[in-house]
Amino acid sequence: MSRLPPQTERHSVEKLGWLRAVVLGANDGILSTGSLIVGVASSHAARGSILIAGLSALVAGALSMAAGEYVSVSSQADSERADIAREKEELLTDWDGEVAELAAIYQKRGLDKELSRNVATELMKHDALGAHARDELGLSEATTAKPLQAAFASAIAFSSGAVVPVLAAVLTPVAWVSWSVSLTSIVVLAILGMVGALAGGASPLRPTLRVMFWGIMAMLVTGGIGRVFNV
Repeated sequence: MSRLPPQTERHSVEKLGWLRAVVLGANDGILSTGSLIVGVASSHAARGSILIAGLSALVAGALSMAAGEYVSVSSQADSERADIAREKEELLTDWDGEVAELAAIYQKRGLDKELSRNVATELMKHDALGAHARDELGLSEATTAKPLQAAFASAIAFSSGAVVPVLAAVLTPVAWVSWSVSLTSIVVLAILGMVGALAGGASPLRPTLRVMFWGIMAMLVTGGIGRVFNV
């Protein structure tokens, strides 16, 4: 008989939370900063103005993403704490009702009535609040809202994307900034879409084409606006 320990299975869905945040943040950084630089450069602005616009977009975007994510996740955390407090109160005042509620959840998942109640009873003897948080509220350590962590991750993801068009603008002659930033941004967006799809276990073609399409549209629109307001 094999004595090797059982291997833990890894599934793509486990990556979706952080993967989605990283991809969205980096995409936002590339698209918003790159588009702004293209718009300013298309208006024939001086290199200094282009770089100031790009750096301002990077900093402002990163801070905005961090603040927005912090507020959003803080609201989620407040709701989670309220739900946990409510469950604690219900466990103190209506233990039998909470057993029945948990047993009903297991019945819906396919267990028979007697087994469902036995499972609910045993789990609640071990950790009543944890059982209800996990199976009734859908909360776990992995999904618990962490506002500061989410804010920091969003700011880093945005900045990582935004620095790409800024560097392209720095390293390119001013007459070619629009084309250089556009091309660099689209290529990096395509790579990011492909990597994100592969890491999530999906086919890379559609995500890559989708992100490229919207990137091209953004660059065209902002570039057109820059040319209309030619300064």
